[in-house]
Amino acid sequence: MSLLSRTFPAPLHVDISAGAINRLKDVISDSRIAPNSKVAVILSTGSGVQFRSQIESQISQADFFELSDGSLQSAEEISAKLKNYSSVVGVGGGRVLDAAKYAASKANLPMISVATNLAHDGIASPVSILEHDGTRSSHGVSVPAAVLIDLDIVRNGPVRFLRAGIGDVLSNLNAVSDWELSRDVNGEQVDGLAASMSRTAATSLLNHPGTIDDDGFLVALAEGLVLSGLAMAVAGTSRPCSGACHEISHAIDMLFPEKSAPHGEQVGVGALFATFLREATGEFSQLRSVLARHGLPISPAELGLTSEQFAQVVAYAPQTRPDRFTILEHKNLSQDAVSRVVSDFVSAV
Repeated sequence: MSLLSRTFPAPLHVDISAGAINRLKDVISDSRIAPNSKVAVILSTGSGVQFRSQIESQISQADFFELSDGSLQSAEEISAKLKNYSSVVGVGGGRVLDAAKYAASKANLPMISVATNLAHDGIASPVSILEHDGTRSSHGVSVPAAVLIDLDIVRNGPVRFLRAGIGDVLSNLNAVSDWELSRDVNGEQVDGLAASMSRTAATSLLNHPGTIDDDGFLVALAEGLVLSGLAMAVAGTSRPCSGACHEISHAIDMLFPEKSAPHGEQVGVGALFATFLREATGEFSQLRSVLARHGLPISPAELGLTSEQFAQVVAYAPQTRPDRFTILEHKNLSQDAVSRVVSDFVSAV
């Protein structure tokens, strides 16, 4: 009897620990990741510069490229300069890592992701979000060949980034529910492994008693973000981690850019609203409690939006991903109905 199996892209090396950045040299010494020591290092012009000396001391032939923004143009410009390198190291937050993933993929080079905050699930994902012509667009890229998350660095970063990462991971619960809803209504195929990975990442935080002050919780958060990225790699789509929650976040960015909060905060509120709309009372109560316990917004007002503005966001949200079926498309509420539901939601939270 033959054994049927499948393969999917995944990092060759994952290090989530204190002092991980100081072990970058060990990753570079792996010939599968860096055939030689000619390495391009991409970091931000802001906080990323502080890590330059730690990297220079480990990689003698590193050349540094400073990234001023997270635009498609900047990523393209850096990609054009990578012809003579064996690998790319991206050091920073979401914008830097997304640009580095894109540049490395376009140059057909392995990329090492060195995350300096835990605000997003793009650390190990096959997706880059880049700005272009005033909007943010998604681009398919290769999964990083290695991932390093230094707990000393992320612990000392802005607390709001850590909270945003919590919201991003917890929103997986809604994304998977939306995916399964589309399966039941439209016959969309659900990848069970990807769904399990995404849900596991979220439930590990949902049920964790710790806080961002605890190393154990930080490890769970970092692992949840990595696992979320790999769930997308397994599925070949962002579906396991993106549903109505992300549609709502995209709509906020488009309709009220001046009110935009960190992505994880917005998808957290989006997931909570979608759970309320789904009438999943137990899950709604637990998600609301956990978001509040970690200091994340749970209402439109805490995102700086009035109920009327949030109702506009909800009504517009399906247009941000016309190819995606979620609880918003399933309910297909009129503007008046959306306003009533938003009013009930605000009362509930």
